[in-house]
Amino acid sequence: MDLVALPPTVLAALVGGDLPGAGVLLGRELPGYFAESELRHVWRLRRDQLTSDPASATWSIHVAVTDGVAVGHGGFHGPPDDSGTVEVGYSVDPACWRRGHGKAILRELLRRAAAAPDVVRVAERGRELVFETLVP
Repeated sequence: MDLVALPPTVLAALVGGDLPGAGVLLGRELPGYFAESELRHVWRLRRDQLTSDPASATWSIHVAVTDGVAVGHGGFHGPPDDSGTVEVGYSVDPACWRRGHGKAILRELLRRAAAAPDVVRVAERGRELVFETLVP
């Protein structure tokens, strides 16, 4: 599973409903799932986050790619807070469900969090994940 950063230009195209344009900017085709109206608020939120704080790109949203195919997205809701907590979020294209992609996205996010010295805790939708076992 590769997580490829979604820069503000791609997010702006997605906010505007320009799926083909977003794909061209990203350099890879994106599935129709990325154009669904339910995701527009996510794209808008992350575009605004990256525009106001470009340094937060590492801690933002990424497209999840397996075998060259975009299967979903995942990322952090922002940099670690003062307590060292990051919150993760991810979603898989329904056409790709039941193939282990959600687990693979979460595993990669946890790996990235474990590699960051200032992260001590990972949360998902308000619940703490078992993260301490990943930290040496």
